[in-house]
Amino acid sequence: MSQSMKRAGVIGAGAWGTALAQVCLRAGLSTTLWAREPEVVTAISETGENSLFLPGVPLDKALVCTGDLSDLAGSDLILMVAPAQHLRAALTAFAPHARPGLPILLCAKGVEQGSLKLMTEVLAETLPDAAPAVLSGPSFAGEVARGLPTAVTLACPDEALGRALAEAIALPAFRPYYAPDMIGAEVGGAIKNVLAIACGIVEGRGLGRSAHAALITRGFAEMTRVAVALGGQPETVAGLCGLGDLVLTCSSPQSRNMSVGLALGGGQTLDQALAGKLSVAEGVASAPAVRQLAARLGVETPICEAVAAILAGEVGVDAAIAGLLSRPLKDEREDSE
Repeated sequence: MSQSMKRAGVIGAGAWGTALAQVCLRAGLSTTLWAREPEVVTAISETGENSLFLPGVPLDKALVCTGDLSDLAGSDLILMVAPAQHLRAALTAFAPHARPGLPILLCAKGVEQGSLKLMTEVLAETLPDAAPAVLSGPSFAGEVARGLPTAVTLACPDEALGRALAEAIALPAFRPYYAPDMIGAEVGGAIKNVLAIACGIVEGRGLGRSAHAALITRGFAEMTRVAVALGGQPETVAGLCGLGDLVLTCSSPQSRNMSVGLALGGGQTLDQALAGKLSVAEGVASAPAVRQLAARLGVETPICEAVAAILAGEVGVDAAIAGLLSRPLKDEREDSE
């Protein structure tokens, strides 16, 4: 644990936020988890389990859960784990309790609808005096909470701060790798969720492993192009927060986003695919924003566009697949498909 960081605040008590609170505690940090839902506060405080979002995982008895953001005012670092589309509201609510220079580690993955902004841009608008960082990578909440080996990217433009944050939360089974490029880390995390829906559709339609592999590869090309157009580095996207997260999320039905795609590929409507799901499938909200952002940047993202069109009800699954398969053949080295 970093000597300068002893108290962590985690905002957002879904599965991922709860898992990260476990990581912080295991790393030796005094940790307070904020939950929006009173029933989650009660369950964690009284039973030591987040039965709503992370059932079956016993939590550290030292974990403090609260519904009052002022209880996080004395934190040395904040892990912001509210879903991407709710991040602005969560940051605005926390702003009165944030001191200048407070490190905010952004753990949500997505592009804000309407503004088409990345999470770091939302942070800059709501808490301009905060010190930003991004945590992203291949990580299932249940596995992290249980202490299974996981490696992620911790991106921060301030190298000294980034390495201090990594040291503060690092464990033998939770390894944050430092990178300076927050844009690449954010784009990787946002677009992989959209591509996971596409992979689920391929799987649900029974199109085979070859198609699945091709989609991951060409999707990775789309992810890289968007990141570079925004000023990110291709090396970042080729790391844990891009390629690593893409491989995990697109290869397991445990992925919330891939499970939505599986349902769509199996013939369900979007409403049916989302019915009964408590946890957020970020790709559903991010897909239209990614499509609009790519259009604004002049970057071709045919797979992401097809997913957004399917989710919007503009085209059927089979028609979208036929559209992708009928695209002109291109040189694989070209910047556009």
